[in-house]
Amino acid sequence: MTGLEYADLIATYLVHNYGTRGISVYREIGLGKSIIGKNRKIDVLVVHDDTHRALAVECKFQASQGTVDEKIPYTLQDLEALRVPGIVTYAGEGFSDGVVHMLQASPMAAYCLPNASNLVPSEATRELDHVVAMAFDWWDVVLRGKRKHQVPVGP
Repeated sequence: MTGLEYADLIATYLVHNYGTRGISVYREIGLGKSIIGKNRKIDVLVVHDDTHRALAVECKFQASQGTVDEKIPYTLQDLEALRVPGIVTYAGEGFSDGVVHMLQASPMAAYCLPNASNLVPSEATRELDHVVAMAFDWWDVVLRGKRKHQVPVGP
């Protein structure tokens, strides 16, 4: 899978699972300047049509070892400077152990690898699903299958 194919998969996953909630998903959107003064292009921009709230999603897929490791710290710093909420999704076996640890520890990163054949939410999409839930206040996504705690009735 290429990086472009991964970004398309993430965009398709978001539309498939959350499109009925009133979001629009866009690819390759120019959004301000990066931390080094270049025109920034966001891989995926999710906009809730009614509230106009947005979530920027940068997508990083690395099948084999390469130069993406060097791009991750920059990507995280650039997302911090973004004036809308943002996240980097990542998947693939090509990240170094150090970068995987950095991504796992970052509140601005979410592992996500949807099953392209069915696009069903799963353990492999949970982190992105939770970010989307928090960005748009869709707590039912997080609470899926959970019951409210009840105070036991005592004797």
